[in-house]
Amino acid sequence: MTTPLANDRFLRALFREPVDRTPIWIMRQAGRYLPEYRATRSKAGSFLDLCQTPELACEVTLQPLRRFPLDAAILFSDILTVPDAMGLGLYFESGEGPGFREPVRSLSAIERLPIPDPEQELRYVMDAVRLIRRELDGSVPLIGFSGSPWTLATYMVEGAGSRDFPETKRLLYGEPQAMHALLQKVSTAVTAYLNAQIRAGAQAVMIFDTWGGSLTPRLYREFSLAYMQRIVAELDRERDDRRVPVVLFTKGGGAWLEWQADAGADALGLDWTIEIGEAAARVGDRVALQGNLDPAVLYASDQVVRTEARRVLDGFGRSTGHVFNLGHGIHPGIDPDRVATLVETVHAYPVS
Repeated sequence: MTTPLANDRFLRALFREPVDRTPIWIMRQAGRYLPEYRATRSKAGSFLDLCQTPELACEVTLQPLRRFPLDAAILFSDILTVPDAMGLGLYFESGEGPGFREPVRSLSAIERLPIPDPEQELRYVMDAVRLIRRELDGSVPLIGFSGSPWTLATYMVEGAGSRDFPETKRLLYGEPQAMHALLQKVSTAVTAYLNAQIRAGAQAVMIFDTWGGSLTPRLYREFSLAYMQRIVAELDRERDDRRVPVVLFTKGGGAWLEWQADAGADALGLDWTIEIGEAAARVGDRVALQGNLDPAVLYASDQVVRTEARRVLDGFGRSTGHVFNLGHGIHPGIDPDRVATLVETVHAYPVS
């Protein structure tokens, strides 16, 4: 028997059902802008140890909820856990970001990649989900997530983060069949990973397509969106007598909202490069929308935060189907007091 949710407005908004006020959560809400996160990170010894220790991952997941009346928790993890479990050797260099010791740049290397068992190689993530659900005790829903196949593939081929993706684009244009083989394998792994999170207790899931916006429209449909659509179709969308909503987020993908709205997800995340009212008009009643305040607004004064948050809320212009969020992750240097102002402003806004 599962604990009833005390606050389900986040899930209701994703299903475009009436809510008493606009729900809000924040991408990277458990992160470096919080001093308590930095203390736990120091205690863990390394970022990987923090991710791979369920008790610590649970602790940092809950930290922002102790400070702010947010409407959802999101699992603390990293999008690169899946390729790490495929044997690529994830590491983090201070000031340099993530890297892989064994990048894949040929069809033969791709064919050798294993499909990880989420309850074996990624058991620490599932244990964290189970622990977080227990500690939340029905207060708010828990969001699970994964990187999109395309986004994960860029790191797997480059061996690190990139602005121009030279190795990835070389493989994409020169050996498209190899890139499709990689994306198919990663899609299978991501589907299993998200379904395992749902079984472990995630009540919604989100697919982060951070680098889909680096593609041309044609290649976005073929090499990014098609694989996300496949994953959505293969997810276990019913659990504990509840439907499990899915959110797709393509950073830089505002030009392709109509295609995304037909992918089968319940909601689309928006970055800050599109007006939310325009997005709402384009997708109609097919999906809910999540977003889309520029994270840099939180560097400004409380008054500016209030004004810009209300601008987003006014722009949406509907009473149902909106989850307030930033257009991407919160920046490390943000004052937590600005977050408190943002949450208060969103919750005070009349929904009808």
